[in-house]
Amino acid sequence: MVDIRAAGLCHSDVGILTIENFLPPFVRPPLTIGHEIAGVIAAVGQGVSEWRVGDRVGVCQVGDDVTGITRDGGYAPKVRVGVEVLLGIPDSVSFEQAAAGNDAGMTAQHAMVVDGEIAAGQRVGVIGLGGVGQIGARIAVLNGCTVYAAEIKRSVWPLAADLGVTRVVDDISELAGVDLDLVVDFAGFGTTTAAAIETVRHGGRVVQVGLGRLNATISIQSLVMKEITLKGCLGGTMADTAAVYDLMASGALEPLITTTGFDDIRDGLERLERGEVVGRLVATYPAA
Repeated sequence: MVDIRAAGLCHSDVGILTIENFLPPFVRPPLTIGHEIAGVIAAVGQGVSEWRVGDRVGVCQVGDDVTGITRDGGYAPKVRVGVEVLLGIPDSVSFEQAAAGNDAGMTAQHAMVVDGEIAAGQRVGVIGLGGVGQIGARIAVLNGCTVYAAEIKRSVWPLAADLGVTRVVDDISELAGVDLDLVVDFAGFGTTTAAAIETVRHGGRVVQVGLGRLNATISIQSLVMKEITLKGCLGGTMADTAAVYDLMASGALEPLITTTGFDDIRDGLERLERGEVVGRLVATYPAA
């Protein structure tokens, strides 16, 4: 049993609330959502020896039974989880950072390093500098890539410089002459996916993360003639989350986080839906 101290608000939660058939078909509400969780162990079951009451832990989103997606999650004071999804939080990492690292960080790391196969010296395009995209852009910079970003909200552009982004534009298609090796679409509004395929270099790679729309129309001709690899990314692994925690602990990764209160989660999700949130929005809970 974990006393929750921080829970990240994710666009997936907005999707659950607003998009029909967003959840897996076997999930039947009522369901307490919230899948970015960090807190303190309040109790352990029989036979548990590797964790103790008082340990600071993140609840990782791995496997088929995902807290806040397929069973009750983090928009509550406590949550019951299996030990297999727990990851210790380094002392220098806050609960707010750890919560964001469990999904936004994990997904960004997996999209860039595993699915994107980034390497030092590559030119990488990032679509969307939201809660996940900002982390993905920073991870690419830390891996020695030259990073370009497309972000329609110009109020976010100053953040790009802080992340180490070389250039930011309104639309990824403006970077057609850059010869991008990889484009990671953290927005997923259909048109962004299509534009990524048109913009990436011949033989390049596009990784799709965002689910702003559930369907898209793309150019099969461009996909084939340019010999592009198109890869979908859904979350990541415990190793991805651990890598993000290590980057946070070192100070190299400090994502922009905006905090809100437990009682304001509903309002926060509505702000997310309207596109008013900059960085990652995380609800903080008082100590039990």
